[in-house]
Amino acid sequence: MVCRMTVKTTLKMSSEVMRALKREAIRRQCTMSELVETALRSLLEKGAESTGSLPELPSFDGGGCRVDVSDRDALYRAMEGR
Repeated sequence: MVCRMTVKTTLKMSSEVMRALKREAIRRQCTMSELVETALRSLLEKGAESTGSLPELPSFDGGGCRVDVSDRDALYRAMEGR
């Protein structure tokens, strides 16, 4: 036997989102509460799926040092394009 508890809550949202929610609930022939619950379930399930490892970051070869930074004259020449 499945026991399901219903909780009543208040949500604050913009009037634009509320109008879109009402339109979508009418289109789907369901209540706004059902639509919000479905959307939240979907969002939470996707969040649980994305808790895996992050993709490996790309690495780049910088090409090595072009100038000895301890040589001031070499730095100036490199900056001036000589």
